Amino acid sequence: MAEPGSGPGGARDEEPGKEGAAPAPKKRRLAGGERYVPPPRKLSTGVSFGAEHFAETSYYFEGGLRKVRPYYFDFRTYCKGRWVGRSLLHVFGTEFRAQPLDFYRAAARAGRLRLNEEPVRDLHIVLKNNDFLRNTVHRHEPPVTAQPLRILAEDEEVVVVDKPSSLPVHPCGRFRHNTVIFILGKEHGLTELHTLHRLDRMTSGVLMFAKTAAVSKRIDEQVRERQLEKEYVCRVVGEFPEHEVVCEEPILVVSYKVGVCRVDPKGKPCKTIFQRLSYNGKTSVVKCLPRTGRTHQIRVHLQYLGHPIVNDPIYNMEAWGPDRGKGGKIGKTDEELLKALVEEHRSKQSLEILGIAEEDLNSGGENKDCGDSGDCTKSAEADPINGNSCPAEDVKDPERDTKDPERDEKDPERNVKDPERNDTAACPPNSDINQETLEKDKELGSCGNQDGQTGQKGWEEKDPLCVECRMSRRDPSPKELVMFLHALRYKGAGFEYCSDMPEWARDDWEE
Repeated sequence: MAEPGSGPGGARDEEPGKEGAAPAPKKRRLAGGERYVPPPRKLSTGVSFGAEHFAETSYYFEGGLRKVRPYYFDFRTYCKGRWVGRSLLHVFGTEFRAQPLDFYRAAARAGRLRLNEEPVRDLHIVLKNNDFLRNTVHRHEPPVTAQPLRILAEDEEVVVVDKPSSLPVHPCGRFRHNTVIFILGKEHGLTELHTLHRLDRMTSGVLMFAKTAAVSKRIDEQVRERQLEKEYVCRVVGEFPEHEVVCEEPILVVSYKVGVCRVDPKGKPCKTIFQRLSYNGKTSVVKCLPRTGRTHQIRVHLQYLGHPIVNDPIYNMEAWGPDRGKGGKIGKTDEELLKALVEEHRSKQSLEILGIAEEDLNSGGENKDCGDSGDCTKSAEADPINGNSCPAEDVKDPERDTKDPERDEKDPERNVKDPERNDTAACPPNSDINQETLEKDKELGSCGNQDGQTGQKGWEEKDPLCVECRMSRRDPSPKELVMFLHALRYKGAGFEYCSDMPEWARDDWEE
């Protein structure tokens, strides 16, 4: 995402007349009444987070949770090809139905919608190629566990951390400051890190970053050559067999939006080796050695074997049937399964445990989004209206994924991701926003943000256009934010990093 006055990659435009500056493009002669669209800004590759991003807001801790104070934030995007020739009003009404059209009209009147950095005065304006849209939203992030992000090792080449469960690696979906990358930057002064592998949002354990592109490239080559060894530990339902168990069932993604996979002959080939470490009469601690790296591989294979992870919020749910998906027996179509999973979590008011919310489920088609995984792999297209995206700025790391055709191989318990995913809307759908509410307090509605600057003043008072400010969501308990799956060891040529065994995996642990 571009900073004000900069290109989408964060590089500021060079000043005319200075050495090395590109000559100013000649303006095409416009027909009478034709609207001028500036040329797209040059992208600058590189890691894009810095002090100005970290200063957007602050943390506070409450009830065993790390929370983020609500803040104003700009989502930005260039006009999609399919929008060209359509009016803004038509695009809002057909593609961004999370809010009624009156909401978008009020947002425009409040100065929150900008086209090519000019306030949108008329939603009937027809979009053109290279149009640049900006939407200012009052952003609320879900809480994560208050467990500290512990640094296991650091030298001139790498940083290795012990990631708590519930914490996404990178900004994505509704998460930005409550992510590993932002906590490392805000609390440890570690910036410009390159991701070497990823973990699911709900998976804890060893997570490794490179400090330079050269180190990232070197370790990435080990990933491609299958020279890395990864070891996980988990606690599963029932008495796992004492002997070594090898599962090679192929895995298919059922839904990117919810983040659900299952065993299917049409899926990708997989292999996981399991070895029981202990059994306490009810549950077993199992060591997991993935030999491939498919999405949710360990969790899906354990479910197939009839021993799902004890507190897995997806693969140990009643929605899978009486046998919880053992042997691949589900008895439902994929659509029926997804509906049952969503309804089960909705009844428990725990949809956010999956990394989704009601507004995601009402936002339209199936997109390859974060779901349970909560971490993007690449830059993504933004919904400039509700902030429905992982902004391009948020994940601009040229050393990630671009070199590896099998992205899943970087980590088998990584996220269900795709650069075309949509994110959670800043304001939930079906909210009782009446016109009077939308219109009141226009000074506050403008966010004090007409120059494009965002910041943390928004947490101090409620925003009249933000439904989240008037909603009361149930906070998850710290226990709900822990899943019993932990990345214990990460080993490659010339390095090996290991964390402590989690408390729930110890022999003396009591349920």
